[in-house]
Amino acid sequence: MNQPIGVFDSGIGGTSIWKEIHHLLPNEETIYLSDSKNAPYGIRTQQEIIDLSIKNTEKLLSMGCKLIVVACNTATTNAIKVLRNSYNVPIIGIEPAIKPAALKSSNKAIGILATRGTLTSELFTKTSELYTKDIKVIEVEGNGLVELIESGNENSHQTRDLLITLLEPMLEARIDYLVLGCSHYPYLVPLLKEILPIDVKIIDSGEAVARQTRAILQQNNLINTSSQTLRRPVFYSNSDPKVLARIINAEKENYKVSYLDF
Repeated sequence: MNQPIGVFDSGIGGTSIWKEIHHLLPNEETIYLSDSKNAPYGIRTQQEIIDLSIKNTEKLLSMGCKLIVVACNTATTNAIKVLRNSYNVPIIGIEPAIKPAALKSSNKAIGILATRGTLTSELFTKTSELYTKDIKVIEVEGNGLVELIESGNENSHQTRDLLITLLEPMLEARIDYLVLGCSHYPYLVPLLKEILPIDVKIIDSGEAVARQTRAILQQNNLINTSSQTLRRPVFYSNSDPKVLARIINAEKENYKVSYLDF
């Protein structure tokens, strides 16, 4: 089935998820929505997050998408149940990779860097309680990080200084795993590796989401088997498209990013 996969996030961060999906499923057409106008979702109420997630999902469905990937931890943890109950296409969400970090931690101490919207959600709380009974968990709200990434400052001195402050309680607790609980945060990995001890492993959800996407496509007979030439990936932003274009073309690609009011 050669209908596209739809991916949305509260901004450019979900491209870290899109890249993993595109790498694993190169024969699938994709449409990416960057809701940068409303970023960050992490500071919004649950109802606001649900309303924004519905808006994005309906826009992607109007474009003919056969499957929706909610490439935003905050939207997943606050709105995924509503979306799945409202639409009859497969909807895949992402959430912090707490389980693998907790199971693999030798120090029995892990750090979770996420937005307030994720850390205070019911889904996050249930997942954390299930897998971290004997683990010391240091939860830190990444206040200000999404805004810095959205403004193109992910490698700036300002971002580095903020990360040093945010990570301090994790370093004091001697964590050996850092879970990135926001799809924007993989773009901070170069700085995080400079700041963290070499033995601290960083985990995000990108590869797992891509594998789950493939599995759901297969289960529902939605894999693209068409021999037609694929359209190039489609990217839309409801803010300055140059911000999304900078991130998506960082590896010398030449993808077009268009402005779309949604």
